[in-house]
Amino acid sequence: MQETNLDLFPVAEPVIDIVPGRKVTAKAAALYAAPHDHFETRAVAELRLGFDGIAGDFHAGATRRSGGREPWYPRGTEMRNERQLSLVAADELAIVAQRMGLGEIKPEWIGANLVVEGVPHLSMLPAGSLMFFKGGVTLKVDGQNKPCRVAGQSIAEHVGAADLNATALLFPKEAKRLRGLVAWVEKPGVIRAGEEISVRVPEQWIYQA
Repeated sequence: MQETNLDLFPVAEPVIDIVPGRKVTAKAAALYAAPHDHFETRAVAELRLGFDGIAGDFHAGATRRSGGREPWYPRGTEMRNERQLSLVAADELAIVAQRMGLGEIKPEWIGANLVVEGVPHLSMLPAGSLMFFKGGVTLKVDGQNKPCRVAGQSIAEHVGAADLNATALLFPKEAKRLRGLVAWVEKPGVIRAGEEISVRVPEQWIYQA
């Protein structure tokens, strides 16, 4: 009988830390929507959401076309739209602005739809988290919104940067894990500015080597 090389399998079972689920109370501090022809947003008093996202919004749709974020598909492949809404936190944007040497970064410059207040480290909220709005809407978090040069270009233009290209490229570097989240509509309805949000963070499994 051939002997098994046990060195290849030093641990029979990995150690698993289970982080229990929890609930966090937050607030929709500000709302924004984008014209259908541009990703930058404008402040609004409410967001009317269907299963396609925000009515008339630049990112609305049940499906979207794949891009650089999905290298496993040919560019332009039709796929489910899990990026219907962009969520950010004011405290995280302030950190990014400071890192970039700017006075501020406004949510609308980078196409945000919702400023969430009351969730520590918003960008680190895990995929699958649910946001239950007091008015009845439910959003499901897909994951982090990776910072890109397009948003950086918008920032550079708004602040009147001396070197537009350098500032545009600085944003993806300094905004990593601080750019907020993308989410999609699980239960439609209307979100109003100032509305209370109950955030349900799912139980997580963390494997230790």
